Amino acid sequence: MIHLFNGFQNPFGGSELETLELYRLLSAGAQVRLWATSSKASGELTRQFPIRHISPLKRSVPDGGTYVFLGAHWRNKVWPYLIPRPRRLIYVFNTFHPKVLALTARMPRMLRWPDAELVLISDFQKRMLKVDGVVHPSPIDTGRFSPSKIERTGPFTVGRLSRDTPDKHHPDDVPFYEALLADGAAVRIQGGMLLKDRLAPHPQLELLPQGQLAAELFLPTLDVFYYRTGSHVETFGRVVFEAMACGLPVVCHRHGGYADHINHGENGFLFDTTQQAAQILTELKADPGLRAAVGHKARQTVEALFSPQALRQRLDFYRR
Repeated sequence: MIHLFNGFQNPFGGSELETLELYRLLSAGAQVRLWATSSKASGELTRQFPIRHISPLKRSVPDGGTYVFLGAHWRNKVWPYLIPRPRRLIYVFNTFHPKVLALTARMPRMLRWPDAELVLISDFQKRMLKVDGVVHPSPIDTGRFSPSKIERTGPFTVGRLSRDTPDKHHPDDVPFYEALLADGAAVRIQGGMLLKDRLAPHPQLELLPQGQLAAELFLPTLDVFYYRTGSHVETFGRVVFEAMACGLPVVCHRHGGYADHINHGENGFLFDTTQQAAQILTELKADPGLRAAVGHKARQTVEALFSPQALRQRLDFYRR
């Protein structure tokens, strides 16, 4: 039995999506259960998926086997002392917070659980943290995402997709979007409602709430996927790979886990400054052939990263 633990608080959160995709993949060849570590688990998620709440009093607890914690930890909680000891303990660490890593990796003596096996989700994260562990990119169902077969019409459209939180948006992007609009481009942002009071209304500006459209429906409406965050640094950035799976050229700030998989000018573009980003988008706007060629390479990159063979090797780590 493999038990997957997550807070399941945000239907659009990266760790939640990662947990649910791992559940889908592992369930094909193993018994897998989902457990909410938070009492504030999303009602939407608990209705859609067989997520159980941990309750020793109600005898709703994992019963040994392999415990996999994703974006959640077990320290400073009572229930780990009241459930069966796992055979294996795996911690999928998807942030840059060393204190959280230390909190989870150092086992309380009284608990007597096995040492945690650490899984990181990018080589970038591993280099930044300087810790040992296997690297498993956050799994993505490439079958959900595909390049649009309908030729796009209308204005050149730049867009992005993220959670609607301040740390996901860079402060320099507001004037950048204004410059794009002034140059005739359309800007479409899902998860951009907090920008509503900072960006003047424009006929070619569209701000959507997070989750209004599924990613596989929203992304094909773009010509280019643009991505830069604020204080939040992406350890992996699964939305970038979802855009690449849709055959979109991605234009991303260099500082993020996704950058290890982007060869500048071949399967995407990386920038350090706003001026560099503007120049890249100017070139892409003027050259549909370049957009198509880079988008095709982007799709090939994602297919290789999440090929059946690559996924099987990663899944075998949890099954053994």
